[in-house]
Amino acid sequence: MNVSAAASASPTPTSQNPPDLTHEAPGTSGRKKASGTKGTPGRKGRKPADRRSLRERLRQDRTLLLLCVPGILYFAVFFYLPLAGNSIAFQDYQPYLGFKGSPLVGWDNFKALLEQPEFWTAVWNTLKISAVQLILYFPAPIALALFLNSLISNKTRRLMQTVVYLPHFLSWVVVVGMFQQVFGGAGTITSYLNEHGVHVGNIMNNPDTFIYLITSQSVWKDAGWGAIIFLAAMASIDTSLYESAAMDGAGWLRRMWHITLPGIRPVMIMLLILRLGDILSVGFEQILLQRDMVGRDASEVLDTYVYFHGVVDGDWGMSTAAGLMKGVIGFVMIVLANKFAHRLGEQGVYQ
Repeated sequence: MNVSAAASASPTPTSQNPPDLTHEAPGTSGRKKASGTKGTPGRKGRKPADRRSLRERLRQDRTLLLLCVPGILYFAVFFYLPLAGNSIAFQDYQPYLGFKGSPLVGWDNFKALLEQPEFWTAVWNTLKISAVQLILYFPAPIALALFLNSLISNKTRRLMQTVVYLPHFLSWVVVVGMFQQVFGGAGTITSYLNEHGVHVGNIMNNPDTFIYLITSQSVWKDAGWGAIIFLAAMASIDTSLYESAAMDGAGWLRRMWHITLPGIRPVMIMLLILRLGDILSVGFEQILLQRDMVGRDASEVLDTYVYFHGVVDGDWGMSTAAGLMKGVIGFVMIVLANKFAHRLGEQGVYQ
């Protein structure tokens, strides 16, 4: 047989497509096509597995929702419903005529308010007390929280926390009475100083030291309670940071400065913004209890001004105008402080 003829008769393997050696399991060919076809939802297009109706979700979370009801009612009754009373600021309000029967006077209450020297005295005293409390009172809970966090013994820490929390649950009547027994004319500290030749007089009746007196009362009463938030923020800091810093030779002061304080800085800024929004509220009950001892010129603030001119004297329109101005100024302070915090790269109260 001729070899050339046999070679030409046999088909060359390169002239045909190679056979498909891949074997697909039955039922899998359609699955691949379905995953790549348009309109079939892939992994990104999957819908959440929870397709419960709103009624079912409310029924499942009814216990938590019922626990929220008292708080919602509290804010609705004592904070949101009274906002309707701000309309009195634009009326010559008479209680027996009501909101609808009292005549509108426009901005007359605000004009009369700004012309009163007593109002500006109350504003000045409020700003002075707020500035002193912002400088002396605001850092007190932070310092106390740092001290409690530095305690090694858990038993000692819990004991100290209990001791500093207790004054918060005392009423201002009790606190002022205790300070009277200590710093009054016949108080313990006053008598001791007088016996040793240091005549300080009656500190409770001194108008010059009244601002520092009420600031010290606020620190003693509420610093422990305010430290709770900072202690919670410190608990969220990673402990490995302290261990790494200690291995690198950092002392407790450097660990506090470079780890603890930066860790609680967002909480500090948030509380500072809220404090600035409440800058015109310096404690109504605390100052009212000591107003007669130091005189009106030293203790008259916006809260007491609104009380005596509105509730006592019956000038409802002007006192409501003063309270409305106080609320507007507080709102503006929160907005400006929050924007300033955003410029510094902090989150603030809201985004």
